[in-house]
Amino acid sequence: MEAVGGLALQPLLCLAWVAAILPIVAAALPIPAAAGGRLLHQLLCAFSSRGKTARAASSSSSKARFTVPQKFFLHFYVVGVVATTTLLLAIWFYAYMKMTPLVPEPSSYSTIASHLVGSSNSFSLASFWSSRPREHKYRVWRTVFILILMEIQVLRRLYETEHVFHYSPSARMHIMGYMTGLFYYVAAPLSLASSCLPEAIQYLRYQIAEFIVKGRARMPDLAIDPSHLLKPLLNLGWSQWIGAAIFIWGSLHQIRCHAILGSLREHKDSDEYVIPCGDWFSRVSCPHYLAELVIYLGMLIASGGSDTPVWFLYLFVITNLSFAAVQTHRWYLQKFEDYPRSRYAVIPFVC
Repeated sequence: MEAVGGLALQPLLCLAWVAAILPIVAAALPIPAAAGGRLLHQLLCAFSSRGKTARAASSSSSKARFTVPQKFFLHFYVVGVVATTTLLLAIWFYAYMKMTPLVPEPSSYSTIASHLVGSSNSFSLASFWSSRPREHKYRVWRTVFILILMEIQVLRRLYETEHVFHYSPSARMHIMGYMTGLFYYVAAPLSLASSCLPEAIQYLRYQIAEFIVKGRARMPDLAIDPSHLLKPLLNLGWSQWIGAAIFIWGSLHQIRCHAILGSLREHKDSDEYVIPCGDWFSRVSCPHYLAELVIYLGMLIASGGSDTPVWFLYLFVITNLSFAAVQTHRWYLQKFEDYPRSRYAVIPFVC
């Protein structure tokens, strides 16, 4: 049953990402109006609208009923922090208990050999974990590394939403966009952890069952060695550190761009907009989205590129943010007659 669960998780995540990506791609394609292309595009624009781009769409009372305050963005990052922290602690504990050291100790070879020659009649769950190959141990610790990056991202976004952005009381977003955001911040950490999450859950269930059977008095004391918590992360491959460097680069630019956007409205209750300038705003209308693409590219590289759900996660990030950036770019062009025509929407020289 556990193997079935492990095999099912990644395909289900991929299917969920495909279901989220296809409507966005279809809305961006030049589908004839007779085939429903225009209606689909209008629906996606309404669903993805928020803040300034949602103001016109929610002007009527009937449409306003399907919107929520834009300050509900905070909910996304609360959910993201809870989901990511839970997965990170579970997999880090599993990695610490059963995936160290990365280089097998001599004693482990004798244990494996005893199973090969048949000196033990039962292949216990504990011995199975102790004999996992080095490559698999790297995969588990690599997952811990990626989840740490995701934890940094959601914690920073939670802070920025609360202290950097000053949402207007009239700023709204569509309820479908709100639901999509909640879905994303559950599915994203699940996708990053999907390669080893089933076995980590299996191990935790095994520990809980053992605790119930033996009781606290008969369980060994848990001693945490900080060096064993961190040392395996330092021994990971070059792709993890290149990915982390790209992640940091994107994060620094996003921090700067968010600070620029947060400073545009001097009075929190004002609905006045001005043209943002500085940092990557000189090249694109939505540099904070461009920085997000860079951030998740760093995570993709750090993952080693071997997990299909992580690729679909990044494909969703590209399609979703590109679609939203194009709508924002059009709004800027319509709002300001002197808006720089040399700017692209999100990716320089592409769109």
